[in-house]
Amino acid sequence: MRRLVYLVVFFSLFISSCRTKSTQEQENIIKNTKPNILFIAVDDLNNMIAPIDNFSNVKTPNFDRLAKMGVTFTNAHVQAPLCGPSRASIMTGLRPSTTGIYGMTPDNEIRREGNSSTKDITFLPEYFQQNGYHTMGIGKLFHIHAPKNVFQESGGRIKGFGPYPKKRFVWDGFGTSKAKKERYGRTSTDWGAFPENDTLMPDHESVNWVAERLQRDYNKPFFMGLGFLRVHVPLYVPQKWFDLYPLDKIETPPYKSDDLNDIPPVGLQINDLPMMPSTEWAKKSGEWKKIVQAYLACISYVDYELGRVLDALESSKYADNTVIVLWSDHGYRLGEKGTFAKHALWETATKAPLMFAGPNLPKGKKINAPVEMLSIYPTLLELSGLPAYKRNEGKSLVTMMQKDEGLQDAYALTTFAMNNHAVKKDGYRYIRYEDGTEEFYDHNLDPNEWNNAADNPKYKLQIEKMKALLPKVNSKWDASSNYTFQPYFVKQKKRINGAEKKPVEVIGADR
Repeated sequence: MRRLVYLVVFFSLFISSCRTKSTQEQENIIKNTKPNILFIAVDDLNNMIAPIDNFSNVKTPNFDRLAKMGVTFTNAHVQAPLCGPSRASIMTGLRPSTTGIYGMTPDNEIRREGNSSTKDITFLPEYFQQNGYHTMGIGKLFHIHAPKNVFQESGGRIKGFGPYPKKRFVWDGFGTSKAKKERYGRTSTDWGAFPENDTLMPDHESVNWVAERLQRDYNKPFFMGLGFLRVHVPLYVPQKWFDLYPLDKIETPPYKSDDLNDIPPVGLQINDLPMMPSTEWAKKSGEWKKIVQAYLACISYVDYELGRVLDALESSKYADNTVIVLWSDHGYRLGEKGTFAKHALWETATKAPLMFAGPNLPKGKKINAPVEMLSIYPTLLELSGLPAYKRNEGKSLVTMMQKDEGLQDAYALTTFAMNNHAVKKDGYRYIRYEDGTEEFYDHNLDPNEWNNAADNPKYKLQIEKMKALLPKVNSKWDASSNYTFQPYFVKQKKRINGAEKKPVEVIGADR
């Protein structure tokens, strides 16, 4: 009998030991698995969110939540203040001045035989697939959605930026004269409460798609891309988001009516956007606060959808082993410099949110040094333990996030059309246009960039230092890249590249 008891105890301990070993092995496997990537793009989102500027008491509890989970860059800049070239730069890891992609380029033509810089480039999601990841994506990630077969699983994208009411609420999208209609075409700029509820928004469906896939089992780490359409115009979201912002509580951004008097001619040509509402029109018509209200309402709507994504991740088995990156493709001016648009080399057009969260990253940290969206590609590779991609022109931000390294040397470079550049460094902004004319702003004294100090001898040495950071290569326009929305870009490409076949506007192009 005693012998039998010993045998039972022995086998119990043996089985328990096996289970413990098996459980430990599973935990080690999970521990050693490369992190998943949740890659979130928000269209046209400027820095008004609460973790950065907290403009007009904006309500963004889920951006706040993500900020507490990781690192927020409060001074991140895009490589182009326009959707197509900005996203192409992030996904290729190359500067617009290297690729010649200055305008809108069909997704399937970013990488093509005729472009020596991109013909054999590996897009960011592809690099993860080549290194053992399962890749998925939905919504606006490249300019439209993504080149063919870039994602192993694609949820696609609903065309346009709807839903749209039968009749526009406010703005006709053209401007004020027949001549301007013929020169510039129509924009999607408009604002108002529509549709009735959130479930009718394309972004809601995209989040449903992501949430469902976060509940699935995968035998390898995944790369999941989610591209929100809002805050892109038209500024339509359901009424409840407008109700968060009573008009009498709305602030308007700083504006000076004679602000453009010291801007060089090329800068004025680039800022020639009569198809957009002007600040003077918005003031006289009483629509300025309503436009800002609509933009804030769209931010809070996207914040809600972001919260649904974070909830889905936290309730999944992947919560503790997923790197999140959230970014926007450019800023957005809401009356600054006379208009409502991106399309400029000034601060409010080039600055956009950039946030990282995940294993081995600090929580609740903010970094004020200037950084580039170009850094997203190499940063994600390092955070995932993948080998660096030698073609990347950006620098990883991992040691900056973890150890504060490189803060003193940090700078950001933005390009808008060929050989027009802006450099942000040490609290200064330097702009140089293709004809050699310049702008310079000391943000410590002039945060709104109202006084062009390029001719002030006090800043001569600083200007020379920033001029040295301009790209040495300025490629001609890529043949497939166009921006027919604005005469300056059409004329520049024709002047530089010579006569070509008539450019075709990309379907769904940003306006």
